[in-house]
Amino acid sequence: MAAEAGKKEEMAKVKITSKSHVKPSKIIGRKECQLVTFDLPYLAFYYNQKLLFYKAGEFEEKVEKLKDGLRVVLEEFYQLGGKLGKDEEGVFRVDYDDDMDGVEVLEAIAEGISVDELAADEGTSSLKDLIPYNGVLNLEGLHRPLLSVQLTKLKDGLAMGCAFNHAILDGTSTWHFLSSWAQICSGSNSISVPPFLERTKARNTRVKLDLSLPPNPVASSNGDAKQGPQLKEKLFRFSASAIDKIKSKVNSNPPSDCSKPFSTFQSLAVHIWQHVSQARKLKPEDYTVFTVFADCRKRVDPPMPDSYFGNLIQAIFTVTAAGFLLANPPGFGASVIQKAIESHNAMAIDERNKEWEAAPKIFQFKDAGVNCVAVGSSPRFKVYDVDFGWGKPEGVRSGSNNRFDGMVYLYQGKSGGRSIDVEITLEAEALEKLEKDNEFLMEF
Repeated sequence: MAAEAGKKEEMAKVKITSKSHVKPSKIIGRKECQLVTFDLPYLAFYYNQKLLFYKAGEFEEKVEKLKDGLRVVLEEFYQLGGKLGKDEEGVFRVDYDDDMDGVEVLEAIAEGISVDELAADEGTSSLKDLIPYNGVLNLEGLHRPLLSVQLTKLKDGLAMGCAFNHAILDGTSTWHFLSSWAQICSGSNSISVPPFLERTKARNTRVKLDLSLPPNPVASSNGDAKQGPQLKEKLFRFSASAIDKIKSKVNSNPPSDCSKPFSTFQSLAVHIWQHVSQARKLKPEDYTVFTVFADCRKRVDPPMPDSYFGNLIQAIFTVTAAGFLLANPPGFGASVIQKAIESHNAMAIDERNKEWEAAPKIFQFKDAGVNCVAVGSSPRFKVYDVDFGWGKPEGVRSGSNNRFDGMVYLYQGKSGGRSIDVEITLEAEALEKLEKDNEFLMEF
């Protein structure tokens, strides 16, 4: 026990050694870009944290290479070097000017931590100090950088912790930026797909918001707050064969009104939803909400390119009684999810936007719904292709921000193919039950 405590203490020893700022390598000039209805609800979320770690030597050399590549990629993604601002009517926007600080880059050392230890850690406690801006609200981008990167020297590698302001970009844009940065560092003179920066092409309603920071923003609820039941996180790894079995099982007994097979996402989603509901010991009459943050680039009219830079996601909600969800074959829950996703077309998106614009509501975690399972990120993001010139990452994880009871992040599995990593945050008692559920784990 003492040895374990000592190990944890050693792993927590992350020391920041320097802080600098990186700006685009060319003059950009003054730029202003209005935030749109798809962006604004996330102002009261927290910075979106991602951690990638690599086996690599020559830390100082790698840091300089990363900074040089960052200067180049920011020529296109210059909004990440800006700040949040407001125009004279109180409409939020991204401001960029050449005299702004740019992207914050922290250098740190944690030579007691090895890459293999990070890769084996299924919780998040040892990851927290490797990623900046824990508990920092997106609204603080009014006076903080919109991107902070922490580069930490490990025992045998490098950890890259990134905190992106979620009010200005979603997961698709995040991974577009990271893969473009990697492209430059790997020797390209330019990025293959520049970002599409005209977010008002997706929506151009000007919404005035009167928002101010809470007195102590870092102490406000962030899913790891001290009030309420203790939450725990765990990474579950599903192999390609486990995913195939889940999909086959869900599709083996579809409801009679189901017109097409369930996708991998819908199959895995209902698998998680059912087993989390069991682990929570929900009564048959308890309602449970399933939420997915869906990419709307191809759903809006006119469709937007994949390279659209910003938030172009909406939360799709569906609800049922736990009794229906658990008493029926998984095809029932998958059908509920499938219908909700398929009905979220351009008209539904437009209606949601109009409703929000008439009475703006800033998202908070409690709005996710009762007994909620909420899915963010996507196994379609090619996170293991982010190679800066010294190999693919050994692991990709989310930080501790934006976690609440029922939050799920999906990632491409390290083993490739159809494997998927599932990060789940639940109340401690429910998570412990899930960890022992062999049907959930697909271990028979």
